Amino acid sequence: MSNSILESARTALDIEIEALRHSRSRLGEEFVSAVDLILTGSGRLVVCGMGKSGLVGKKISATLSSTGTPSFFLHPAEALHGDLGMVTDKDVVLLLSNSGETEEIVRLVPFLRRVGARLIAMVGNSWSSLAKMADVVINSGVEKEACPMNLAPTSSTTVTMALGDAIAVALIEARGFKEKDFARLHPSGSLGRRFLTVADLMHSGSEIPLVAPNVGLRQAVVQMSRGGFGALVVSDPQKNLLGVFTDGDLRRFFERTTEINLDVPISQVMTANPRRTSPDRLAMEALKLMEDKSITSLPVADNEKVVGFLHLHDILRARLV
Repeated sequence: MSNSILESARTALDIEIEALRHSRSRLGEEFVSAVDLILTGSGRLVVCGMGKSGLVGKKISATLSSTGTPSFFLHPAEALHGDLGMVTDKDVVLLLSNSGETEEIVRLVPFLRRVGARLIAMVGNSWSSLAKMADVVINSGVEKEACPMNLAPTSSTTVTMALGDAIAVALIEARGFKEKDFARLHPSGSLGRRFLTVADLMHSGSEIPLVAPNVGLRQAVVQMSRGGFGALVVSDPQKNLLGVFTDGDLRRFFERTTEINLDVPISQVMTANPRRTSPDRLAMEALKLMEDKSITSLPVADNEKVVGFLHLHDILRARLV
């Protein structure tokens, strides 16, 4: 029994693998035209399919949206009952139908034409009604389904989904879509957190623990204690970065001084020309700098102007580590 099950599974996979190979060999200028149509369009890519093709279409649309091509799925029956208003003359519509004769989609085409959208048909029959009405046709036909009755959509849906992935990948490369762009669209994922910048996490404005260089040591210590960061950023009135003052600087001051003057200006106690980071730097890079230098905070400067303050706790809260 187990041998029979495994044989059935392997046969199904073999059929689908062969269908994908055949689809690959058939790719040509029509695929390039489809990608160009999407690239040059100023609207969204609307994906439309019925039944199993619709389920595949939802996945294709989701992949496109997450990789830099704004997209949404349109149910053809719902489109005929009002959802057509979601489509504009700037949009490109990708119509999925293995037979190319799906009634709801064929009926929808004249109305899409009236709106002014451009049409790409991904069909298993290049001579079908839908293919004849489209601007560009991508052949997704298969010789047979993996279903032993040759009825259930199996090979055909696999090829359709793979061609959708191929469109998405071609668009990724054509647009120069990078990891940072992907992370921007996935802010809650681990990859998104990996590409958070210092500006995303830093304290800014009134939250920056900022003091002037002429502030006395006593006042600076009180302010540092209230801030809860264990550090102060020292700047001139124009917010140019002059130094930092930390609890470590305070300890070192006591170690080297026999007569303690609590009114000494903070400029004489601070660390001048401190380590700093820029707002557009990756937070992970700032974390590495903290680890390498055994520090827990960094002033954030843009061309020497203080624009923020980053603490190790901010990185930990973002779950970067």
